[in-house]
Amino acid sequence: MNPIRPRRSVLYMPGSNARALEKARSLPADALILDLEDAVAPDAKEVARQQVCEAVRARGFGKREVIVRINALSTAWGEADLAAAAAASPDAILVPKVSSAGDLAIIETKLKGRAEGVSVWAMIETPLAILNIAQIAAAGGRLAALVMGTNDLIKEVRGHHTRDRINLAGALGIAVLAARANELAVIDGVYNDIQDADGFVVGCQQGKSFGFDGKTLIHPTQLEPCNRIFAPSPEEVTAARELIGAFELPENRGKGAIKLDGRMVELLHAEIARRTVALADAISALEAP
Repeated sequence: MNPIRPRRSVLYMPGSNARALEKARSLPADALILDLEDAVAPDAKEVARQQVCEAVRARGFGKREVIVRINALSTAWGEADLAAAAAASPDAILVPKVSSAGDLAIIETKLKGRAEGVSVWAMIETPLAILNIAQIAAAGGRLAALVMGTNDLIKEVRGHHTRDRINLAGALGIAVLAARANELAVIDGVYNDIQDADGFVVGCQQGKSFGFDGKTLIHPTQLEPCNRIFAPSPEEVTAARELIGAFELPENRGKGAIKLDGRMVELLHAEIARRTVALADAISALEAP
């Protein structure tokens, strides 16, 4: 099992807003996306790039994972964004509008010999990306995560946002499958209505049921419920530890299935339990002072 890094809450912060970048250092987010793309107006792109890269170089974000979202290479800012982000050395660079494995190959070539240890995250936000998701997820190299761009995806298919997201279920499900087949993290898309707290909770619960590691967020008020929902509950952790302990008893070692509290549990349940405990431990380590 690969080391688990919590990515329950992945908060977008506009790169053009210096106060927001400073505030991000103290917010209880597992990861921060310092944004040079959608959240930044064209006339603020240069300032945003400078501010974000200075903030990344200065560090001070604690244990939070720091990702820089660049503009697409096809734009007037993309090449300079990629070069500056690579030089600043965040944890990852988020590439928008990835629609094929070839798009990632171009990024790999441009980063070759630079930015050692910097991962690549891919935005999945076009119909072509969904159709090519297996090849994208299998691209290898620096690729570490897929991030759903559900707003762009809805726009591209000419659909409408619904609370149940039934119109996106196929795309969300296949993205999770592709990520898991290639041992990638996969992050759900944003919930737009920051006033609709109940709807946001439903969205988080739905994302967790799909298998997402966490959710991208657009406002700090979304952090607490998101962190809570995408973390195992204390009851789940206790039950997981008991199940692991039962399989480790001398009389149960080597067995494929055992009886526990009146029900049959199999080795696959033990694997799920170990991941639950590992995630809980990783969250505790992340949140420790």
